[in-house]
Amino acid sequence: MKLLHAEFLIAKQLRHSVFKNKAIFIITLFIGILLLYAAFSGWDNYKNQNETSEKYQHESREDWLKNPDKNPHRMAHYGNFAFRKSTSLSVFEFGMEPFFGNAIFLEAHKQNTANFSEAGFSSSMLRFGEISIAMVLQVLLPLLIFFLGFNSISYERENGTLKILLTQGINWKQLLFGKILGVASVIMLLFVPTIIILVTIWLFLQNFSVTADEMIKMVLFILFHFIYLIFFCAIAVLVSAVSKTSKNALVLLIGIWLIFTIVLPRTTQAVGAYIYESPSKIQFNSDIEKDILKEGDSHNPNDPHYKAIKDSLLRTYKVDSVQKLPFNYSGYIMTEGEKISSRIYNEHLKELLKIYSKQNSFSKAVSFLNPYIAMKNLSMGLSNTDYESYIDFQKQAEDYRYKMAQKMNGLQIKYISNKKTPGKPSIIGKEHWSDLEEFHYEIKGIGTVLKNEIVSVISIILWIMLFLILIKIAAKKLKAI
Repeated sequence: MKLLHAEFLIAKQLRHSVFKNKAIFIITLFIGILLLYAAFSGWDNYKNQNETSEKYQHESREDWLKNPDKNPHRMAHYGNFAFRKSTSLSVFEFGMEPFFGNAIFLEAHKQNTANFSEAGFSSSMLRFGEISIAMVLQVLLPLLIFFLGFNSISYERENGTLKILLTQGINWKQLLFGKILGVASVIMLLFVPTIIILVTIWLFLQNFSVTADEMIKMVLFILFHFIYLIFFCAIAVLVSAVSKTSKNALVLLIGIWLIFTIVLPRTTQAVGAYIYESPSKIQFNSDIEKDILKEGDSHNPNDPHYKAIKDSLLRTYKVDSVQKLPFNYSGYIMTEGEKISSRIYNEHLKELLKIYSKQNSFSKAVSFLNPYIAMKNLSMGLSNTDYESYIDFQKQAEDYRYKMAQKMNGLQIKYISNKKTPGKPSIIGKEHWSDLEEFHYEIKGIGTVLKNEIVSVISIILWIMLFLILIKIAAKKLKAI
């Protein structure tokens, strides 16, 4: 503690001087109110979305089970819904959730995309962006840090007290760390209460029953946001230290803030989409349809592919018509058609995801130039509100859809006769509908999240290492004048 005595005194002096400025006090109070509002709106949004998802997932399941005796193929087209529930950390980090859908209609022979995004039913204000705790921590607090620290050393240089400090036995290293500590101590007055509220809400939403996986995500969420804010404290003090005047420091810091939080993120997205151009939704679906038709049309009895299957089955079972086969021929053909259409869809989706992956990789690579992008990506990953989570939901829903379609096709093959009996409908008992399990979305584990966001983690660590090195260099090179 004695070793840090000078640093603590410097930090204490800065903290006291900060709150003599009424403007800083008002800005800090305003951001505090924003954090409370963000916590309330996040809670309300999470509660409403999950209650809606649970309600309609239950209703969809009930509607499925209430269907009367019916032909399995009609049930396959009757379809089902898959809903994606939000995680508790999404209360604090909305990420891409308002813009991606949270429900997919599942039916035979057709792959649908997610619908019912919150942004789709909202005003333009939501499309611009909602106020979340993560947004305040990642965008507004760094700006406040810059307002707190822009004159932390440059003001001392301007009024001549910097020389006095350095001649009284304080070295540059102590001064820099002391000022960083002082700015950080002010920010902690907002950060610590925010974390207490965050953890309380998080525990309450889970009825105080938390898994190890969720606990690790929460700890990492808090830890990396803390590191991120300390990093901006270091930027503010270093810029102030190298600037001749406070005005120059403030202009430079605001420029850095604009580049980090607005210019680079938007430019990165645009450049990534330009370099790795993806097909439109219409083109994507059209290409799939073309390839399916090349393979064969299951609804055309004279199609070469399906005619070959028919001839093969007749030879194998030594019969002269499909009506004499020991299983339902239509169900067998639909099973084959589902296999082909799903395979072709997955091949095209795989290629599309490769393009998106390249776009995202470009964005993640830029995180080595911008800590905000790294923090944003990691925060969304931990909260399950990132792009990978959306794609994971799409894949889980598609697996369930394929299982549902083939389950109904299997029931048709097994129970529906090839021969139509007058007065006897081609149906099976409704008790078979419960054979299909209800859809449940499985959230990504912490291992998968860290694997997806390893670039962001490394980027944040490298940025911290860089500034520790810069502080060490600055301590040797800086002058009082």
